[in-house]
Amino acid sequence: MALVQPSLVDEVRTDASFNAQACLNCGVCSAICPMGIEHLPRELFRYVLLGMKDEVLKHEETVFSCLLCRLCEENCPGGVHIAENVRALRHYFDRQVFRI
Repeated sequence: MALVQPSLVDEVRTDASFNAQACLNCGVCSAICPMGIEHLPRELFRYVLLGMKDEVLKHEETVFSCLLCRLCEENCPGGVHIAENVRALRHYFDRQVFRI
């Protein structure tokens, strides 16, 4: 059973640049990723938007594996700021998981 936390997107959003809601869920990001990271960003961003904190926390390694090369961002038809969103997720992990 997944616990839904509606405030999760506000906790992840460190500023207005977190624009995961613009994701079209087309899969271009996953297809073009040089790391072959399948869960980032479309699934992970959706979990944040839906408030599924446990699902987000399961993907800590994925969030920190991203190279932030912006190849996905350059090819995103929705104009999602993927690298900035990943940075926001990293900051979220730092605050919530690592207590930095």
